Amino acid sequence: MDSFTQLIDGFGTALTPLHLLLAAVGVLLGTFIGVLPGIGPAMAVALLLPVTYGLDPTAALIMFAGIYYGGMFGGSTTSILLNTPGETAAVMTAIEGNQMAKRGRGAQALAAAAMGHFVGAMIGTIGLVLLAPVIAGLAVDIGAPDYFAIMVLAFIAVTSVLGSSRVRGFASLLIGLTIGLIGLDEMTGQARLTFGSLELADGIDIVIVAVGLFAVGESLWIASRLRHNTDEPIPVGRPWLSRDDLKRTWKPWLRGPLIGFPFGAIPAGGAEIPTFLSYVTEKRLSKHKEEWGSGAIEGVAGPESTASASASGTLVTMLTLGLPTTATAAVMLAAFQQYGLQPGPQLFERESTLVWGLIASLFIGTLLLLVLNLPLAPVWAKLLKIPRPYLYAGILFFASVGAYAVSGQVMDLILLFVIGVLGFAMRRYGLPILPAIIGVILGPAAELQMRRALQLSDGSFAGLVNTAFSVTVYAIVLVILLWPVVRRFTKKPEHERQPVG
Repeated sequence: MDSFTQLIDGFGTALTPLHLLLAAVGVLLGTFIGVLPGIGPAMAVALLLPVTYGLDPTAALIMFAGIYYGGMFGGSTTSILLNTPGETAAVMTAIEGNQMAKRGRGAQALAAAAMGHFVGAMIGTIGLVLLAPVIAGLAVDIGAPDYFAIMVLAFIAVTSVLGSSRVRGFASLLIGLTIGLIGLDEMTGQARLTFGSLELADGIDIVIVAVGLFAVGESLWIASRLRHNTDEPIPVGRPWLSRDDLKRTWKPWLRGPLIGFPFGAIPAGGAEIPTFLSYVTEKRLSKHKEEWGSGAIEGVAGPESTASASASGTLVTMLTLGLPTTATAAVMLAAFQQYGLQPGPQLFERESTLVWGLIASLFIGTLLLLVLNLPLAPVWAKLLKIPRPYLYAGILFFASVGAYAVSGQVMDLILLFVIGVLGFAMRRYGLPILPAIIGVILGPAAELQMRRALQLSDGSFAGLVNTAFSVTVYAIVLVILLWPVVRRFTKKPEHERQPVG
């Protein structure tokens, strides 16, 4: 009951006129950016990160809660209208949603997605309220070896499930860890990878890294592939659901969080697996199997609810352990760090007003998302008419202004575009972006925890595995690493699987 008492206090913080206005502005801005083609929730949050400068931490993070959910809804809109998923979690939505749009049912697909986001986020945020304080309480007793083991798990899990190969995933992680090393050593004060530059002594701000890799890198990539965009947007019309649509969608809406939230809360990264499982589950349970592949509304409702609940689950891990398992959560963590806040078990004690105000604002942002975006769907569709050259030129301008606002130094602009070129090269050679972001954020913290553990054990590597918790985590890491090898040897040859005759 203590959690619900604190949540009520959080609503008192979140429902002030200023905070309510910022939540609404965040939802609109997040949707505005997220609905543009090729821009996912992570890029939307990264682009709007500099907008919150000047606000106090509570107000800024409440605004970010709106941007977070608004960006997610915007990503599903492009999946449905243009068959352009903003992130991998929206791929399953594009399969059926775009087919619905082509059949003239884009309005119903958007409404099903909006309601799916609402239901999934509401149930997922309730799970956050119930689980986060419990996990935070348990995490207080976690020591340096355990934290390092968890971070290794996050590194391995994220690099193993993303990208076209594990080698590319680990290469991306190595790039991020290298960028994270730039600056002064926290324990010795020794300069590392600064090349004698005083501007690099404090390291590279995570905001510049996130905006450079996501916004600038994506803009350069699109510019290299598409000179003009002549595609006409699909008309949306007024979004509404018939009684038959509601009968077919209410169960997928409720099943989605049961799949999405647990996967999101596990520090093993992403909504790709749960949305795929939701799609397969709904297809198996559907009574309208003939529609699958040509616009089944259950294929939109289930994955969207799952993705939204998974996003709430990632906040459990991010707030209680300081581990971002998705690109969007990584940028959210950067928002905390720019105010000198470090998510973890102590956050709920030291900054309880801020945390519970943020959680309460998630409920408010979810409701505002539904109320504002259902009638505004035709407006968002018109934004898709912006020619891509103007669109990405605007993104580059906004990214440059945001990067300069970090510290007002020209060096930040130079770093922004150097990292942007790096982001372009990573896309060109198939390296996923998320492991690099995770490496930049968690790399310094992982190094610090490892060195603390080694100091406590007088330099013995046994100090990294001297607790039952750390041994368990490393066993999970071993399973993740060896599982593809085991599958390769246990998989039957193709000629044995084919029926004879």
